[in-house]
Order: sequence, then C-alpha cells, then structure tokens
Amino acid sequence: MKAMTISSTSVSEEMDGSGTLTAADAPGALQSGSMADSYHGPVKGKLKIVHLYPREMSIYGDFGNVRALQVRAQRHGYEVEVLAHHPGTVLRDDVDIIVGGGGQDSGQARVEDDLAANGDMLRHLAADKAPMLVVCGMYQLLGRDFTTVAGKRLPGLGILDVTTTGAETRMVGPVVISGKFGEMVGYENHSGRTLRGPEQAALGTVLYGQGNDGQDGTEGAVKDNVYGTYLHGPVLPSNPAFTDELLRAAVERQDKGGFEPEALDDTLADEARHRQVERLLAGYDDGGSSVLPSVRDVARAALRRARAMRR
Repeated sequence: MKAMTISSTSVSEEMDGSGTLTAADAPGALQSGSMADSYHGPVKGKLKIVHLYPREMSIYGDFGNVRALQVRAQRHGYEVEVLAHHPGTVLRDDVDIIVGGGGQDSGQARVEDDLAANGDMLRHLAADKAPMLVVCGMYQLLGRDFTTVAGKRLPGLGILDVTTTGAETRMVGPVVISGKFGEMVGYENHSGRTLRGPEQAALGTVLYGQGNDGQDGTEGAVKDNVYGTYLHGPVLPSNPAFTDELLRAAVERQDKGGFEPEALDDTLADEARHRQVERLLAGYDDGGSSVLPSVRDVARAALRRARAMRR
C-alpha cells in the first residue's frame, strides 16, 4: 500500500473534458491551502465525489460541502477525486458520494430535463445505499415534486417522500436542530414549504428557526444514506460528525473494510457550533421561547450541553 502526505489540496484549474471540477465551477474556492493536521500514513482507499450542477445549483456557498468532504477525507487518509456533473452529460455509476446544492427556481428548471434523464441512475445509487447530501433546491427535486410560486410543477425523483410548494414569504435565518448527530447549526433561506409523507423520517427536530415548513417542527428528510436539508452555511464544516457519517457510509459501501478515521482536531468547529447554540437558545433559560414550545425541554438540554462544553 502506497503512502501519501497530504498538506494541501487543489483541483484542476481547467476543464479537461472528464468532468473534473474546475475553478469555473466554483470561483474562489479551489486554491491550494495548507492543512494543520496533515496525514502522512498509507493510503486507506479512494473516494469519488460528484457535485451535481455546480453552476446552476450552488448559489448559497454549498460548494463548501464538497470541499469539506474532500479535505476531511484526505485528513483521514483517503484519496479523493471530485467530479462535476453538468446538464447534458451521463451520470457515472462508479461514484461514492453525491452532493447537490441550492438554487433559484430558474436553476431548478434548467436542470429538470437532465435530472429526469439521470433519474434511474440516481434512484439506483440511492437504493444501493450511496450517501447523498442534497441541500435546499436539490432536496426539493429529490422529493416527489416541487411547485413554484408561479404555479409551475417540477416533478421530482421520489427518492425522498416529500412534496414542496413555493410561497411568497421566505423563511430566512439561523437554525438549530437536534437529531442523530447531536445539535446541528446552519442557515436557511427558502420559500418552499416541504411536507413529509407519513413514514418519511426527518433529519432533526427544530430548536430554533423554521425548518421544513415552519409548522411541524422538523427539518430535512433522511432515507437510508440520502440526506435532504435546508441547512446552508455550508452545513458540513460546522458539523463534522455529519461529514464523517457520509464518509463512513461511502467507505463501508465499497465493501473493502470499515472506515478508519483519524483523530482530527475539531476544536474550532465545535467551539463555533456551541457558541451558536448557546446564543440562539438562550431564550429558553427564562422559561419562554417564541419558537416551538413543545420542544422546550430538548432545547434546554441542548443549551446546558453547549454551556458545559465551553467551560
């Protein structure tokens, strides 16, 4: 097994015809940079990450999720190839992780035909337990359908049992949720109201913010290793446990042994997340809250944990 030293990452600056992600796909995000916790051991494996529609559906900084997966996988000792999927091309079947971001209604309309053309492959990959992270607009399109504010219906892939309808009023602001990965933080900016089917699991319970529809107290949707969410930020750098879960699922799906994570220093990410939780949930201290009183006890417990971690 060959050894590698990872002290920086870079992606090709020119489109080479193979779909490799380039500076044109994510301006300003591809410069090399040093890593404080470089990996110097043997290569543990290789992962291929596909970014769906980086030009049409990545307007809220969601490329940062691709970057977080790439860098964190390398720090754990895995080689990474990042590929872009653009409209009019055939989605590869030899991928390990799929990431899709947010976009305007017009961006969703531009990818609609290509998404339908590659729908069978995406459904196959989802059924085969390939990890997927889809945010905002792509979350909506992996559901059953999305109806825009103007009334146009865009059919989805039905991978997640959710339906979304656009509204005139946007839901904008910071979010805290509680779920499998503990407290997670992010930022939402969407007009879509997303309703889950009766058996569709949510990513988490909203402790602060609006979530799927501002009414039912849930955020996102999960089926097997497919995660849909409205959390921007981007979400993965602020929530490293979530990032590692996607990497773990990808490695274990390859059936080449289990995920072998390194002991990474997440002090900065954890500190930032705990500060955000403490700041946003402070209103639960006095027994009051303007958001979701039914989860007051959960929010108070989250607030206590955040304060304890910062002492």
